Amino acid sequence: MREWQIKRRERTRQLIELGGLVVKAGLVELTDDDRATLYGALLTVAAKLQSADREQALMLWKRKGKRAFEAESET
Repeated sequence: MREWQIKRRERTRQLIELGGLVVKAGLVELTDDDRATLYGALLTVAAKLQSADREQALMLWKRKGKRAFEAESET
């Protein structure tokens, strides 16, 4: 397989996984699948990550995400 095909498949897999996280978090239902709202929310997260609060936000979100994954695996 050519290198560009491998990279394309890796990118496709990454995009599918990230989309799955959006669905798993319930954002699709909570926003009535409004793409502008989802994009705006993600831009808000990106702005937070560009601020002085970056490290604190990352720590909080990572902890919360790990707990959610663990709770899901227990059920």
